[in-house]
Amino acid sequence: MSENKYDIRTEGIKYAGSKLKIIPYIAEILTELPDVKTVLDGFSGTTRVSQAFGRLGYDTTSSDVSVWSEVFATCYLKSTKQDKYYQDILDHLNNLKGYSGWFTENYGGEESDIKRPFQAKNTRKLDAIRDEIETLNLLWEDKCVLLTSLIYALDSVDSTLGHYVAYLSAWSPRSYNDLKLKLPMRFPILTENRVIKGDIFDTISKNEFDFVYFDPPYGSNNEKMPPSRVRYNSYYHIWTTVIQNDKPTIFGKANRREDSRDTVDASVFEEFRKDSDGHFIAMKALGKLIKETKAHYILLSYSSGGRATKQELNDIISESGKLLRAVEIDYKKNVMGNMRWTNEWINSDGKYHEYLFLMEK
Repeated sequence: MSENKYDIRTEGIKYAGSKLKIIPYIAEILTELPDVKTVLDGFSGTTRVSQAFGRLGYDTTSSDVSVWSEVFATCYLKSTKQDKYYQDILDHLNNLKGYSGWFTENYGGEESDIKRPFQAKNTRKLDAIRDEIETLNLLWEDKCVLLTSLIYALDSVDSTLGHYVAYLSAWSPRSYNDLKLKLPMRFPILTENRVIKGDIFDTISKNEFDFVYFDPPYGSNNEKMPPSRVRYNSYYHIWTTVIQNDKPTIFGKANRREDSRDTVDASVFEEFRKDSDGHFIAMKALGKLIKETKAHYILLSYSSGGRATKQELNDIISESGKLLRAVEIDYKKNVMGNMRWTNEWINSDGKYHEYLFLMEK
């Protein structure tokens, strides 16, 4: 891969499934394909890949079940007003005097407190800013720009390891900084983009694309881990609450949203139990997803730490299309190498490697 040729500017929160490092490799594969205009980022998360697609000039659809992903995608793919319009509002919000409200009561701590994700001085600003945003009667696209800015600001002053199911026992250095809203790194929208909040099977049943990128959560291959783990919706429950501002019923030491319980809101792709035939349920869902997707090309991510076996993934790809390219990314060496299929990949140890599989249907 040519150095910096595909180094595309994106931004996002600290995120367990971030594809920041892999974006240049995705971009290289995509831009070498002929006749691609419409693309789908099928599990968009923080939307870094969607941002990259948009910057590259493709008609981009960003799809995810989470409301925070919808907000990020709308900010980057749909908002069209000039920077000055948003900067003036951000300046106004930054100048508000903070006060103690619902967020401070549940997520803010004084310097002597522990086990809270934010220092109270910053949740007081959050309370004031979030209430003020509701009074501005903004269009949804414009509101998404402000909410994206607010979440980034919170992410930069949190006292966590990057998720919100447990908090640090001592305040992180960044938590002492003051909350400040900054303008997201938007870019001129020159393409026809869409944002879909919903189940991925619904998205693919109603749409066709030239190119689709899938990065479903495969889960850990550590057999000591329980078959049910904390879901993405639980990891980032605070972002849901900041966006919806709904002051939900909460539970547990981390003050998670009641509707983020595993039994309430779970994705089949986060289901790591096996069925009666000994196959992971999530992998069967992936096979169904690839089979039902209407696209010329499908690019699939796989991490060597995933619970899916290489043979299972090999079988799924072989059943649904033709493998055009398999690449292995070694982050330590910062290189991407083409691999022969089957034996070379299935038998390689690839302990900390990422793989990309390009299929033609």
